[in-house]
Amino acid sequence: MRGNQMEFEAVIGLEVHAQLTTQTKMFCSCSTKFGNPPNTQVCPVCMGLPGVLPVINKKAVEYALRLALALGCKINFVSVMARKNYFYPDLPKGYQISQYELPIAEGGAVEIEINGQKKKINLVRIHMEEDAGKLIHDEKQPYSYVDFNRAGVPLLEIVSKPEISSPEEAVAYLKTLRRIVRYLGICDGNMEEGSLRCDANVSVRPKGSTKFGTKVELKNMNSFKHVERALSYEIKRQIGLLLEGKEIIQETRLYDEATQTTHPMRGKEEAHDYCYFPDPDLIEIQLEEELIENVKTELPELPHVKKQRFLQTYGLTPYEVDILIEEKSLADFFEETVKLYNNPKAISNFMLTEVLRYLNRDGKDIYETNLTSQNLAQLLQLVEKGLISMTIAKQVFPEVYEKGIEPKKIIEERGLIQESSEDKLKSVCEEVLKENPKEVEKYKAGKKGIIGFFVGQVLKKTQGKANPKIVNKILTELLEK
Repeated sequence: MRGNQMEFEAVIGLEVHAQLTTQTKMFCSCSTKFGNPPNTQVCPVCMGLPGVLPVINKKAVEYALRLALALGCKINFVSVMARKNYFYPDLPKGYQISQYELPIAEGGAVEIEINGQKKKINLVRIHMEEDAGKLIHDEKQPYSYVDFNRAGVPLLEIVSKPEISSPEEAVAYLKTLRRIVRYLGICDGNMEEGSLRCDANVSVRPKGSTKFGTKVELKNMNSFKHVERALSYEIKRQIGLLLEGKEIIQETRLYDEATQTTHPMRGKEEAHDYCYFPDPDLIEIQLEEELIENVKTELPELPHVKKQRFLQTYGLTPYEVDILIEEKSLADFFEETVKLYNNPKAISNFMLTEVLRYLNRDGKDIYETNLTSQNLAQLLQLVEKGLISMTIAKQVFPEVYEKGIEPKKIIEERGLIQESSEDKLKSVCEEVLKENPKEVEKYKAGKKGIIGFFVGQVLKKTQGKANPKIVNKILTELLEK
């Protein structure tokens, strides 16, 4: 980052809030289901009414341990829930139950990769807390409504060290973390619904300096695009102020997507402003070695490990592997299919084109559809055996995907078996060449690639039933005469 002969660098630390996929809230039995009518999932405990006593959700503790173990954190066998005191309309108790001095885990790291280069981003801590409610602003009236359904939903806050150097690294870190929590099954990672949210602390300093600049906290970022744009703008804003000899104010700023700028929200609080103290209604959390070992044995293969295994085992490109392992379910489905039909490349090619096209169209997980690994394997085996062409396979696939019908059955009922008889195909090839004299002259003039055009025309005339290899052979023989 250059300006007036001075070069600056950004220093970024992220605080990521991951909403846990437990069935009930952090300290009560209310449902955590998203999207129900406002204020229908509340009780005296999550509303903070006088005289109620919270009870910690054991499953939330286990989920916290999953992430801590996956990221190589130091587990604290004793941790404490604390009250974080501040007033906000969607915080019914007037304080949030969180952790401060004794969190459940410390240290650990997230390894990111950008353009083939790996970098380790170390963590400060992972701690448990409860979510606040949600304010809904009326665009037509000067009113705001409060929905307390989200109040008390379990959260993990993952705090990184200020070791992120650019908006691109920040996005890579977030994407990596999102993939990990989804693999672990502890968070759905849906940023639009707010189940994965991010605050950023960002400052700039002269390149090579070891002294931190004045940090600014950024809030209101609910997508990877927002994070990248907000950080990019804020870095430029701070560099501009320094070049003008102005002071950077430590504050909290909001990102405005409409203008792609940040603007002040409030002065930045420090830890002492929240008056943390241990929650007197909750006893300290004491972990047993047996529980930690049980959680450890249940950890799935993590994305970075799966990536290396896929590269070594299946002979796929890094690009293919990155897409296949993005969702654990997609990677699992791929491997199920490989067990039935040992052709990883063919399966990968079909999944990354046809299968993903329909999954993206429907916004579904692959296991939410009627597609089975048995049917996909059978479809691709029919292509390999020459019984159908890939063109026919793609025509048949929608019914296989949507209705779960066996490919062989569709092909037999519709009479789609591939035509491989040279005698029958030769007349069609001759017809195509006769109808396209100009293209024939181009071929004879040295433009050999045009044979693909002729093959396409033959397939069109035979409604995709012609065997492309046989057609290519016949056309080559006819054109070379």
